[in-house]
Amino acid sequence: MATTSELFDLSGKVALLTGSSRGMGEAMAMGLAEAGAKVVVSSRKLDQCEETAKNINDSCGAGSATALSCNIGYKEQLQKLVDDTHDALGSIDILVCNASINHFYGQMSEIPDEAFDKIMNTNVRSNHWLCQMVAPDMISTGKGSIMLTSSIGAFGPSTTLGVYGISKLAEIGMVRNLAAELGPSGIRVNAICPGVVKTEFARVLWDNAEAQKRTDEETPLRRFGEPDDFKGVAVFLASDASAYMTGQALTVCGGTHMWR
Repeated sequence: MATTSELFDLSGKVALLTGSSRGMGEAMAMGLAEAGAKVVVSSRKLDQCEETAKNINDSCGAGSATALSCNIGYKEQLQKLVDDTHDALGSIDILVCNASINHFYGQMSEIPDEAFDKIMNTNVRSNHWLCQMVAPDMISTGKGSIMLTSSIGAFGPSTTLGVYGISKLAEIGMVRNLAAELGPSGIRVNAICPGVVKTEFARVLWDNAEAQKRTDEETPLRRFGEPDDFKGVAVFLASDASAYMTGQALTVCGGTHMWR
């Protein structure tokens, strides 16, 4: 007989997720909704958000998901996202900053200033803005959970994804500082650090024979990650199951990066 635990129950909670119309973000939104939360699905393309929200509502019940568009690179759009979430669902209890970009593949010596600025501003500054906007909701209730999607790219150098890795290491630094600042108000802040996951965003890292061979030989679990591998991680961090965990970087990588 199946059992359930109140530790993982998110009934009555409101979760706002960026970059959640597909891939890992979509899986995390579904997981949170399955645990009882009302979720806001957001990304740049409203039609994709609406499709994902429909899938969640069909699976978890009408009203489980709301679709809102937002380009996280613009502060005014982030504020509208927060305001529209308040209007639709009320105060925000769970924030998942999952959206990020990497549109440059090559050595740092070759990256144009515009590309450098866009990666850092989108992956770091936008999450800083959004956390600033949402934290007051959680401070007012004395409880909340914030997650930032970082990467194993934060843990070492790369000759092709260097600036992306720098932005992801900066996100971990942000998580730790926010955890220290917001902890006294009952708010937990943690980072999720995926390995190579079979999403469209990471296609260049997994869709080739060399990467498959390396995974088959070197990854302890002998496979790439899948978006659904992050459903339980999101629910764990959002729920009372992780009530005494903050300022951490959870590495979810099939065992490629142990003891981080």
